[in-house]
Amino acid sequence: MAFGIFARQIRLEKKIDEFLNMVSQSGMLFEQGLQAFLEKNSDAFDDKLQEMLNYEHLADTLRREIEQELYVKTLIPESRGDVLAVLENMDTLLDDFKELLWQFDIETPSIPLEYHREFLALTNCVVQAVEYTVRSCRSFFKDLASVANDLHKVSYWETESDIVVTRLQRSFFQSEALDLCHKNQLKDFALGTARVADKAEDVTDRLSIYVIKRSL
Repeated sequence: MAFGIFARQIRLEKKIDEFLNMVSQSGMLFEQGLQAFLEKNSDAFDDKLQEMLNYEHLADTLRREIEQELYVKTLIPESRGDVLAVLENMDTLLDDFKELLWQFDIETPSIPLEYHREFLALTNCVVQAVEYTVRSCRSFFKDLASVANDLHKVSYWETESDIVVTRLQRSFFQSEALDLCHKNQLKDFALGTARVADKAEDVTDRLSIYVIKRSL
């Protein structure tokens, strides 16, 4: 078995696991928040937004603790930069989910019922892309040989999100019931959601390079 980069550093691995759990759960919170928004369930939406804000705060604190431990204990100095980049990139995904929910809360876009299924399908693609990115990162820290197992799944779900968001945009602009401002607003929300999957794929692209560097 090809072990990860923190041999015997069990405590640090647990912290990283906890951090990655928060990134994974942020995707689920976003999906649940969007569902509540579409159902006009403002209480449930507010709950999910608050949970997301709490996760962001906890994740930021935990990431700083991990970074401090890496420096104080002078762990893996040859790979420290790559590890910090992985953590910061994953933190960005959580931040993106939070910012999207904030935008729904601030702008409260009117999303016609006919687009609900496609918005939820798009969100599922994005959440799946982030989930497999999280799995790839877990492997990076624990078993380098297993990282490739999930990389292609991230690309698959990113491609699926591109397909759905293109279909959504086309339906917006072909609609005679929406004015141009409404079309552009819906387009921005759809593209903003799909962009998280793009970033997830960027993370795994860099991750694959880090794995090659560790294997040399």
